[in-house]
Amino acid sequence: MIFSVDTHRLLALHYVYPLPLQKLQQLLFPVDVLSHFENAKPNEIAQALQIPLPKAAQILQGFLRAYNMPLEEAYASADIFPIPFNHSFYPVHLFELPSPPTVLYIKGQYSLLGGKHIAIIGSRKATVYTKTAMDLIVPPLVEHEYTIVSGLARGADTLAHEATMKYGGKTIAVLGHGFHHVYPRENQLLAEKMAEEQLLITEYPPYMRPEKWHFPMRNRIISGLSSALVVTEAALKSGTLITTECALEQGKDVFVVPGPIDAEQSKGTNKLLFEGAIPVCNGYQIVEILELFSNKC
Repeated sequence: MIFSVDTHRLLALHYVYPLPLQKLQQLLFPVDVLSHFENAKPNEIAQALQIPLPKAAQILQGFLRAYNMPLEEAYASADIFPIPFNHSFYPVHLFELPSPPTVLYIKGQYSLLGGKHIAIIGSRKATVYTKTAMDLIVPPLVEHEYTIVSGLARGADTLAHEATMKYGGKTIAVLGHGFHHVYPRENQLLAEKMAEEQLLITEYPPYMRPEKWHFPMRNRIISGLSSALVVTEAALKSGTLITTECALEQGKDVFVVPGPIDAEQSKGTNKLLFEGAIPVCNGYQIVEILELFSNKC
């Protein structure tokens, strides 16, 4: 892995200040401050990013330390492959997001960035009902070569990754933290297996810990990578619904597994159905709708 000077500069900045792409644009236009960031003055950075001068000075100081680090060797030794927004591997669908990630850090089979993707999400308190749903939904998607995208969270995300691998499919986990951490802890072995056989993605530099506000940001990448979203279970107040909102804002189809009307973990999904989501009972129904739409296009 050999970085160009421009890529090294971008990765050094992202290491200390992981700004999203629309914020990075302020360093590129109307004046390209990024091209000489190591020689830039704090007031020039503050003006471009519209941040206080002490904050700009802090960013510059951290950047200079990172700029002089052997980032190529550090990432390579940890089997981390950074993909900046201008790299050919960067998923073009992410440019449709209001706030695309500037850099994606990946571990595993980068070829999984290509092909057809569908997200499967649900409650962290998933019941056996979600496991039953996975056994009906995942095999047809695997059969039709869809890569399953989820978030490695406990509950439905874990079941989605595990079911996909059980049925011989491919799966991507989008993380809300850097690769030096695993959240939740109980998914350490799953994460290690996916780093070898599947694909892990994050927009956060390796040292960054999981934070509460990272996960809504993570959710936009899950929906952004996927042509559609499948929801198995969700309570009325659920982080799952944030991902669903992202998918709807991006014009994606949302498929929902209907649930018992008295089940707490189906109140959110049944509400989505009432609001117009597509009810599904198996993966073949999803494939049929997606392929029909694809053929029309």
